Amino acid sequence: MKTLRWDKNWRDTALSRISGPWDLIIIGGGITGAGIFRSAVSAGLKTLLLEANDFAFGTSSRSSKLVHGGFRYLYNKQFHVTYESVTERQRLLKEAPALIQPLAFNLPNYDSYGFPSWFFNIGLGFYDLMGAKWDHSALSYQAMQNKIPGLSEDGYLKGFRYFDSMLDDARLVFRIIRETAADGGTALNYAKVEGLLCDNHGMVCGVAVRDMAPGVQNSYEVTAKAVVNASGPWSDAVRSGLRVPDKLRPLRGSHIILPKPRLPVCEAVTFFHPLDNRAMFVIPWEGTTMVGTTDIDHSGRNFQPGPEPYAATDEIKYILDGISFLFPRNKITGADILSTFAGLRPVINTGAPTPSKESRGHQVWIENGLITVSGGKLTTFRIMARDTLALASQVMGQPINVNKKLPMVNPIRKDIFKYLTPIEMRLYGRSGMEASSILQESTQQERAPINGLPSVWAELNFAASHEAIIHLDDLLLRRTRIGMLLPHGGRDLLPDIRNMVQEKLGWPNQCWQQEQERYSKIWQKYYSPHPGKQQDTQGEKNG
Repeated sequence: MKTLRWDKNWRDTALSRISGPWDLIIIGGGITGAGIFRSAVSAGLKTLLLEANDFAFGTSSRSSKLVHGGFRYLYNKQFHVTYESVTERQRLLKEAPALIQPLAFNLPNYDSYGFPSWFFNIGLGFYDLMGAKWDHSALSYQAMQNKIPGLSEDGYLKGFRYFDSMLDDARLVFRIIRETAADGGTALNYAKVEGLLCDNHGMVCGVAVRDMAPGVQNSYEVTAKAVVNASGPWSDAVRSGLRVPDKLRPLRGSHIILPKPRLPVCEAVTFFHPLDNRAMFVIPWEGTTMVGTTDIDHSGRNFQPGPEPYAATDEIKYILDGISFLFPRNKITGADILSTFAGLRPVINTGAPTPSKESRGHQVWIENGLITVSGGKLTTFRIMARDTLALASQVMGQPINVNKKLPMVNPIRKDIFKYLTPIEMRLYGRSGMEASSILQESTQQERAPINGLPSVWAELNFAASHEAIIHLDDLLLRRTRIGMLLPHGGRDLLPDIRNMVQEKLGWPNQCWQQEQERYSKIWQKYYSPHPGKQQDTQGEKNG
């Protein structure tokens, strides 16, 4: 198997090859860009992926951590989206075991919802049939209470249990990008596309890109046969250079993370918010409990490629009100919150009356030679990549032979799983066959859990050495997620983390201090239990 070592000098090597020309340039290092990158390189295209921030910085590290069909989309009659999603879910479960894992969902029906129980029973049957399985059942209150302690009994009619799956979204993106780079593709984080290059006929033929790594700021002009805009919520910003109308309706979805002892669920719960009957989830994730998500229009000064979105005060209250309805005896308050996070959905604007009514389907289109792909869901990224490369073939004037059976991640030998411990299984899921290197390079002590979380110290160690870390938040919020899972963003562990990774990162003491201060500001403003400023300026409209 090919291995990749993104060490201290990896950017210099990549930048020395950036001039091209390339067959394909991909703008955006989220799950959509990663899927296109994987498919294009496997089809033999010389491909360059450029990400303005860190890989998976945007929506693809801020999702609800689910690979699912979207049961709630059936209510909005988005049948095609649901069918594509459940089909892809089943495929990904087979392709990426240990990274994408089955998760049981419990759906209690209360009289306040206004739906008869047979309505959910029929919907779940339809949902299972789309996925070519039959794996749902009805539950009494006592049966559900045994699985979900503290669940409200007031108005309980009947419950249902069904299955979807969960993952670490950022690690899926990163694993695809790393494995594809090892196969010959070139990917750069902190490489911001600042403009489009056009030929004499006004057709897009490349990009102007700036290296955003600290202390560098070099600029390059890079040409290609085709350019793909897969920048998610920022797709309209990339398209603005062509003077075309905006097409997106960016929607913000926010979540809160709670300590597991305060809301101890071992399976997920789907419920409907008492204020507006919007579907929400309670999900056990990485040793904590995550609750979300909201769905509101996002605009205003924070809607820029640099600053991150964050959960507004009224969104946090909305989520807490939902928890109080579902778990009244737990008395969850804002003081219990470990962290918050918000992501932007790049939804195609159809003028639906509320955000939740907008379709989650994707679209791909060409404007002056620029191929843009937007909309869609994390679960359907392979289909989005296939459709994008079909249009790229038109622009390039040559066939692109995408292998429809190609796994999106390199397979792990099935016989390996027979002998793995839970920690080893975790490492293979998150890092693929590179997990063998992590295990070989780490001590028994480094394979110990971090403060009771599933995360282990060896993950930090390996990431610092080989996983393209430019800033401290790359390490603590995306390569690992401990900044979201520990109190105060893991501030109490920073001295231990420094001792382990500073030398590997090549950061002198002054640089470490600057990175630590930078990380603390980022965490406080965008991930803390009290994100943003006293006055939220994001400009939202509840829906």
